Amino acid sequence: MFDSIRSHRRWLMFFMLVLIFPSFVFFGIQGYNSFVSGEGALATVDGVPITQQEFDFAQRERVERLRQQFGPEFDPKMLDTQDGRAAILDGLIIDRALSREVERGNLIVTNDQLRRVLANVPAFQEDNKFSLERYRAYVAAQGLSEQQFEERVRADLRKQMLVQAVLDSAIVPTQVAERIDRVLLEQREVRILPLRAEQYLSKVSVTDAQVSAFYDSHKSNFETPENVKAEYLVLSADSLAGQAVVSEADVKAFYEQNKGRYGVEEQRRASHILIAAEGGDKAAARKKAEGILTALKANPGDFAKIATEQSKDPGSAAQGGDLGFFGKGMMVKPFEDAAFKLKVGETSEVVETDFGFHVIRVTEIKPAEAKPLAEVRAEIEKDLRTQQAQKRYAEAAEQFTNLVYEQSDSLQPAADKLGLKIATQDNVTRNVSPAAPGQPQLLNQRVVEALFAEDAVKNRRNTQAIEVAPNTLVAARVVDHRPAAVRPLDEVKAVIRQRLERDEAAKLARTAGEERLAELRKQANEAGFSPPITVSRRAPQGLPQNLLNEVLLTRADKLPTYVGAEVEGAGFLIANVVSAKEAAAQLPAQREAERNALQRQAAAADEVAYAEGLRVRHKATVLKPEFRREPAKAPAADDKSSAK
Repeated sequence: MFDSIRSHRRWLMFFMLVLIFPSFVFFGIQGYNSFVSGEGALATVDGVPITQQEFDFAQRERVERLRQQFGPEFDPKMLDTQDGRAAILDGLIIDRALSREVERGNLIVTNDQLRRVLANVPAFQEDNKFSLERYRAYVAAQGLSEQQFEERVRADLRKQMLVQAVLDSAIVPTQVAERIDRVLLEQREVRILPLRAEQYLSKVSVTDAQVSAFYDSHKSNFETPENVKAEYLVLSADSLAGQAVVSEADVKAFYEQNKGRYGVEEQRRASHILIAAEGGDKAAARKKAEGILTALKANPGDFAKIATEQSKDPGSAAQGGDLGFFGKGMMVKPFEDAAFKLKVGETSEVVETDFGFHVIRVTEIKPAEAKPLAEVRAEIEKDLRTQQAQKRYAEAAEQFTNLVYEQSDSLQPAADKLGLKIATQDNVTRNVSPAAPGQPQLLNQRVVEALFAEDAVKNRRNTQAIEVAPNTLVAARVVDHRPAAVRPLDEVKAVIRQRLERDEAAKLARTAGEERLAELRKQANEAGFSPPITVSRRAPQGLPQNLLNEVLLTRADKLPTYVGAEVEGAGFLIANVVSAKEAAAQLPAQREAERNALQRQAAAADEVAYAEGLRVRHKATVLKPEFRREPAKAPAADDKSSAK
C-alpha cells in the first residue's frame, strides 16, 4: 500500500493543493467550462474534452503559484517536461472527475460553511479581520459577480468534502500497526568485514584504448553547456544611497521638524475605580460611582482602600486601582481624555466608557523627553540618504533605461552618467544559479534569457533594463560567448582513467567478497571483523540499505550466520549476524506519533487509489502521448554512474 505513495507523488501533490483551499482563492479559483471545445482536445473525461486552452490556463496558474512561492529564481521551464505536463493534465482530469462526482452526490455547502471559509482567507483580511471591501475588490478583479464567485467557491468546497471523506475513512488496524512497529524496531547484533575497492587498486591496469573507448561512448558526460561571460550594471536605490550627500544643516532641520520621532511621549500613571453596569443597569452603576466620588472628596486618602474593595477591574483592584504608566493611544478615548487633563493628585469626575463608570486619579507624570541630536544623528543621516536615493532613483531609472538602449554597444555611458560600477560574471549558463544566501538575485531568469537572445549574443548588444527587485534595475551585455562543446580527451583523460580503475577495483572487491562469504558460510572465522554493533531499521548505524535488508531478513533461529552485499562503486561488505536482540519499549508519545504517521500514510494511499478509481469510473483518456506519464525507467546495467 505505502509503495504506491512513492510512485504517485504527482497525485498527492494535486490533492494537497485541493485541500489547501485558501491558496486557491488567493491565486484565483477559475472554472474551466468556458474553455471547453472539441477542437485540440488533450484528454476526455466522460467523453467531454479537456482542451489546450484549459491546459495553458492551468499551466500559467501553476507557474504563478510557484513563482510566488520560490521567487525570481524559479524557472518556468522546469514544468515544460513530459512529467510536468502530465502532472498538470492529471490535475485537470481529477478536477473534472471530482466535479462529476459532486453532481451525482448532491453535496450541499451551507451559507454558514461558505461564510466561515471566506472569512479565513488571508487575501480578504485586514488587521486579521474579514474585510468586505477587500473581498469585493478581489471578486471584481476576477471579472465576476459575488454570486458567481461564491458558486465557484462552493463547487471547490464540495470537491474538498469528497476528498476529506476519503481521508477520514482510512483505518490502520491495531494488529497491523503493532506488526509494523515490531518490524521497524527489531534489532540484530552484527560484526562487519569491509572489502574496500581501494585495497584492489594496485591490481588494476587500465589501457589508453579503454580510456579512449569510454570517452567515445560517454561524450555527453564531458559536454560543457553553452555559457557567456557577461558584464552587468545595477541601478538601485541602495546603490544611489552611497552617493547621497547629507549636510549638517539638513540633519539639524530634519531633527527640529521631527523631534517627536526621537523621544519619549508624555507618560501618566493613574489609579481608577471601575463600577460595571451589572445586568445592563447603567443608572444604578452611575449612581454608585457618583457616591464613591462624593466619599473620596470627603476622604481622599481612602482611594486605594475603596478601589480594592469595590472596583470591578480584576487587573488593578488588588493594587489599589493602580494601572501603572501609559501613554496616549493605550487607553480608550474617554478614559485617556480625562486622565491627560488632570494634574498629579487630582481626581476626575465620573467617566463613562464601554467598560462601565470610572473614577480616575493621576498619581505621577513623566513629561515628554526628546533624545539629543548627537544620539540620533546616524539614524537621521541614514533616513535622509534613503530619501535622496529614492528620489534620485525615480529620476535616474528613465535615464538608465534610455542610455542602455540608445547606446547599446556598451554599458560604460550609463555607468559614467550615473556613477555606477560595471560588474562581471563568467560562466553564466541558461540555467540560473541561485544567489548566495542573503544576496539579491541580480542575474535572474529574465536577465539570463535576455543575455542569450540572438541580438545579445551575435551583436553584443546591451539587454534592456530589467526590474529584478523593487527599485532595482539590471542591464547586461555579453562579453564572450562559448557554445556548448565536448571537452577534448586530453583534458579528461585522467578523470576517466581514475573512474575506470575504481570500477575495476570495485569488481575485484565484489568477487573477493563473494568468495570470502562462501568460505565463511562453510567455516566461521572472526578475523578482520569489527566489534559488534546493534542495528535496526530505525538505527542502521551507517549500514547501506541493501546490506541492512539482508541482515534484518535473517531468521533469529538461524543465527549466527553471514550475509553480504555490494556497496556500489566502493567494494563489498560482509556482516556476521551474531544474534537477534529484543527491541526497547517505546515511550507512549513515540508510539502515538508512529500511529499518527501510519494513519497519514494510509490516508495518502487511499487518496491515490481514489484518484485512480475516478479516472476509471469517468473514462478518463489522455489523447496525446506527450501528455502521458512516463513509465519508470530501470537503471542501465552497464553504466550506473557518470564520470565527472
